[in-house]
Amino acid sequence: MTHRRWSPTRLSARVALLAALSLLTCPVGFAHEIRPAYLEVQERAPGLFDVLFKTPMRGNLRLALTVRFSGRVEPVSPVLARNTGDALVQTWQVRAEDGLAGQSIGVVGLENTVSDALLRVTFADGRSADHRLTPAAPQATIAGSPSRIRVAGTYLSLGIEHILLGFDHLLFVLGLILITPSARQLVWAITAFTAAHSITLTAAALGFVHVPPKPVEAVIALSIVFVAAEILRTREGRAGLAARAPWLVAFAFGLLHGFGFAGALSEIGMPAGHVPVALLFFNLGVEAGQLLFVGTVLALAALSRRLRGPLPRWTTRVAPYLIGSLAMAWAIQRVATF
Repeated sequence: MTHRRWSPTRLSARVALLAALSLLTCPVGFAHEIRPAYLEVQERAPGLFDVLFKTPMRGNLRLALTVRFSGRVEPVSPVLARNTGDALVQTWQVRAEDGLAGQSIGVVGLENTVSDALLRVTFADGRSADHRLTPAAPQATIAGSPSRIRVAGTYLSLGIEHILLGFDHLLFVLGLILITPSARQLVWAITAFTAAHSITLTAAALGFVHVPPKPVEAVIALSIVFVAAEILRTREGRAGLAARAPWLVAFAFGLLHGFGFAGALSEIGMPAGHVPVALLFFNLGVEAGQLLFVGTVLALAALSRRLRGPLPRWTTRVAPYLIGSLAMAWAIQRVATF
């Protein structure tokens, strides 16, 4: 009795379909659009604070979120609002007679969403505090300067969340799993993808390079279309570049995806004095989420081998067609917003 070695290209059609359909359950415009809200409170004078609140928008719709202070805080200026195209930015001033130390600041309505909010409080003496607000914990108590451990935990969780909710990035990784001919080459491909997007994420986050976000997101969608087409070529017995050198394709497009990650990080910013820690742990969070996704897909593949009754041969093409179709829809939609 012979035993065939497992390889990603023999990934069960059931698993490929399940993974593709799971990612396809998001609306067409949802991929890479789950952005956290951002709330910044900056002390200009003793007891006087500038407030900036940015909430994600989709067309004319935005998340119904408002800011709440627990203590004696009164507005001293009207709220000014401007639409940036993908977010509503509101600014105003408040006076806190007793200061903000020990007070709670929260985002009302966050508990009704699947999004998070990053809260940053900066004091006139240079101290700052960052908190990640979630639907389960939509408020935080201001205690002063954060520790490196708190910053690390906040940005690690933001990185994990970003990759797991970045459906376009996950579809690209799924495409790599489907196109790679062996487990060893899959390791090299994922490593190349990780190294590449770490390079551009770091360079863009530190301001060494700048690439317009809208064209980047459109080309990211096209990178998924390319991989889907390469999967179909392989299924027809005509292995293309992605099958012959998956690490090269992963590295090349990984550079592009890194700019996408940097775009998300630029929207939430990094705390003064803790930039290296924030950048490192956001990157580690992205990698942890990516490995979690890859491990889940491969675990499902291992379980699927226990199922009897092979599916028809044509089902092996369904997943790449679904992946490519959704990615092309994203590309068209993103080009239309230029």
